[in-house]
Amino acid sequence: MVFAMIVLTLVLLIAIFSPWLARTDYSRTTTDLRLPPSAEHWFGTDNFGRDVFDRVLVGSRISLWVGFWVTAVSVVFGLIIALFAGYFRWLDHVLMRFIDGLLAFPTILLALALIALLGSSVNNVIIALSVTGTASKVRLVRGQVLSLREQQFVEAARAVGVPVWRILFMHIAPNTFGVLMVQATFTLASAILAEASLSFLGLGVPEYIPTWGNIVATGQGYVQVAFWISLFPGIFLTLTVLAVVIIGDNLRDYLDPRLRGTFS
Repeated sequence: MVFAMIVLTLVLLIAIFSPWLARTDYSRTTTDLRLPPSAEHWFGTDNFGRDVFDRVLVGSRISLWVGFWVTAVSVVFGLIIALFAGYFRWLDHVLMRFIDGLLAFPTILLALALIALLGSSVNNVIIALSVTGTASKVRLVRGQVLSLREQQFVEAARAVGVPVWRILFMHIAPNTFGVLMVQATFTLASAILAEASLSFLGLGVPEYIPTWGNIVATGQGYVQVAFWISLFPGIFLTLTVLAVVIIGDNLRDYLDPRLRGTFS
């Protein structure tokens, strides 16, 4: 857990201060093609002569930016939709059939379809991944709401005439935050991976905007002669996702009273 927190903190600091940490213009091409790691180029150069170290640093901003925005949007909209779907039975039948339709498609295929429709850009990647992420949040939180709406404190609130919006957002919603927080960490990890997958396939963030995914894609054709192009962004991606998953797993154990004693 401590290791994961240190890794995630370092990656966040790198993402925030990358414009000042980068030593060169990350988009500038040179004739120093596919140079191995050295004192001048710590992570080597790619097939366009661009410094891989600087591109990995700058790429962390977009990868984390997409991950955090997808998490925030899917959590907020997923919570709102689930509250209404779980509380109103007639609305539940309509909304959940639509959600079931979204969940029937594999996440990456649905995201690919939306990107093909909207076009490749950072904002469109966020929109596509938020749609797929929101559906899973609705399914998760709706189950919580179905249980909570039958609890005595909700029935007491209805009996004294508390408005529905207040019951939803002041009585029911706070009781879903525990499971939602844990799910949010896994959404962050999956969103970073999904963005990398889309960029690797050439259907995510445009290549001229560095992300860990498209940097790995840049080096896929040169693995035997210049493995460092894909190696270093792959290491950053792996460590970041691993750190987020470990934090989420420990957070789940901490918030679950049955597992709280195992938290470390």
